[in-house]
Amino acid sequence: MSKTVVISVAKLEARVASIFGKGGLSPEHAAALASVIVAGERDGCKSHGIYRIEGCLRTLKAGKVSPDAKPVLEDDGSAILRVGAGGAYSCAAFALGAPALAERARKLGIAALVINDCTHFSALWPEVETLNGLGVAAIAMCPSYATVAPSGGSQPLLGTNPFAFGWPRGEDKPPYVFDFATSVAARGEIELYRREGRQLPEGWAIDVDGKPTTDPEAALAGAMLPFGGHKGSAISTMIELLAGIMIGDFTSKEALDFLGTTTLAPRHGELIIAMSPERFAAGRPGDPFARAEVLFEAIVGQGARLPSQRRFAARKQTLAEGIALSAEESAQLDRLEEVGLAAIS
Repeated sequence: MSKTVVISVAKLEARVASIFGKGGLSPEHAAALASVIVAGERDGCKSHGIYRIEGCLRTLKAGKVSPDAKPVLEDDGSAILRVGAGGAYSCAAFALGAPALAERARKLGIAALVINDCTHFSALWPEVETLNGLGVAAIAMCPSYATVAPSGGSQPLLGTNPFAFGWPRGEDKPPYVFDFATSVAARGEIELYRREGRQLPEGWAIDVDGKPTTDPEAALAGAMLPFGGHKGSAISTMIELLAGIMIGDFTSKEALDFLGTTTLAPRHGELIIAMSPERFAAGRPGDPFARAEVLFEAIVGQGARLPSQRRFAARKQTLAEGIALSAEESAQLDRLEEVGLAAIS
């Protein structure tokens, strides 16, 4: 099969939500998961798109995630808000906590949202973009499960440990956003290389014996490497400390011990920090948003590209023309929508 199937963003989101509903997720969780997965397809990021559906359903079938736990917001009036996910996916927990986080940051200048006891599988850019839309700058980070060797090490200990930042730029411009794993590549990227039968670039991974490898199978059995050597390793360790130990949740090693496998979505926590540029710049000369635009224009003026520009270009195109899926992808959606968890081995 080679025919491309084009579907609108809204229709794909409805289909993915239907699949999750068929699999047993509550409407709240099905809609929240569908939104972030389709955001990946919409923005041209296949590693975080519908490819993730099977892993979410596999985790559900294994009984490692709650299908219907209601997230609970704890607010003691301080700068730290907390949402208990109750063992469910993180997306609904974030949706509950984000408005309160933005409001608290606008009031105090800075605030943090802790999400505990969640299963996390998705990109972080939808989260920081949501907060940018509420007028605040934001940082998001979380552990994963142990699939990355520390710089100089030979065994998995750290997670891919993604880190995202977003700066609001008003309604007429997309925010300044970056979102990256602290490993050389996201684990999903290596899985896509494996599925496509391609070799990895050198420097991405080591095998079970700690030797460099370009074989995706050997990489998945061994360990990925941090980006930038010791620098990426240090940032990844920081995320283990801040978004694992500091918030009283799993480190990546503990998450893997809990699951016993990397074939399921990881269970851990997440830390999101929101900041009000107006509050931080109060009493100082200049508008922080206008000054930021001077910086962005200077970067682009040198011929450089702002991060996420390709994502935003892909988004503009898919919102206008729809999302192109391969015939194989469309057929898999049909099967998942028809039989639900029975399609998952």
